[in-house]
Amino acid sequence: MKTILVGGQFGDEGKGKITSYIVMKDKPKIVVRGGVGPNAGHRVQYKGKTYGMRQLPCGFVYEKAKVMIGAGVLVDPDVFLKEVEMVGAKNRAFVDFRCTVIEQKHREEDAGEVGQKIGTTKTGCGPAWSDRVRRVAKLAQDEPKLKPFLTDVAKAVNKEKNVFVEGTQGFMLSVLYGTYPFVTSKDVSASTIAADVGLGPKSIDNVVMVIKSYTTRVGNGPLKNEVSVQEAEKLGMQEYGTVTGRPRRTSLDLHWDDLRTAVEINSATYLALTKVDVRFPGNQGVRKYSQLTKEAKKFIENIEKKVGVPVGLIGTGPDVFDVIDRRDEVL
Repeated sequence: MKTILVGGQFGDEGKGKITSYIVMKDKPKIVVRGGVGPNAGHRVQYKGKTYGMRQLPCGFVYEKAKVMIGAGVLVDPDVFLKEVEMVGAKNRAFVDFRCTVIEQKHREEDAGEVGQKIGTTKTGCGPAWSDRVRRVAKLAQDEPKLKPFLTDVAKAVNKEKNVFVEGTQGFMLSVLYGTYPFVTSKDVSASTIAADVGLGPKSIDNVVMVIKSYTTRVGNGPLKNEVSVQEAEKLGMQEYGTVTGRPRRTSLDLHWDDLRTAVEINSATYLALTKVDVRFPGNQGVRKYSQLTKEAKKFIENIEKKVGVPVGLIGTGPDVFDVIDRRDEVL
């Protein structure tokens, strides 16, 4: 089984939590990260600790899995090594030898005028991609710090049957389909995430699209029906970026046209819906669909009706296992 997980909104949908749940339940042999690079932060709570992962996949929580970074992902060697040490993954972490390396000059450029206008995370990702396109980028195979971790990720994921691919950002930040120019530096749809790690379209069995029960984004750009920080705090919905710590901008709505487009272009098999407990207090920690409040059930049924795919996983709290798993029932 080869599964890809992507975000369906502006990032911050709860991909880290859903990734962690799926890998603990489905036990893949390889967990591999696609997407952009260390500008994307995925937060996961595991064994009483909270981890903000920017480089390694959150699927590290399944300790029998190899954790890999695909060729299409930008790598900051210092961030990578720090996370390997932090989670104790030295003997099972790998980087594709073709990865583009982020250098200090890229971070400095990203902090300049263009980065400030767009509201980037200033991690050097855009400038590093520019160098890759110009064929002047440094690759992982040329970075001494990464030598012990180098491998051919594409060969590994094609050889192995049970693989989980963790995407980054969210569909509305795609450089092709998002709110251009207020977007990330590449496409982050399932097709591109697959290519990032070396998988062809026929290899993919499932695409999980994660959405939150409301809509948030970090950085500049349009956000329909945005509310103030004060109102979001009053409702318990105010959040802060994993990488930057910036307050996330909040809309109480789900943006149906955007979600339908995201489902279509990503070929989503099912949705994973997070923060149901935040939108509908009284559902904290619920792990059976029958125990959800009537309001929460009605909300979920409306999502399925409007976007046309089932909600297979429902997040009801911060713990990895605060999830209602309906996959056997709805798929």
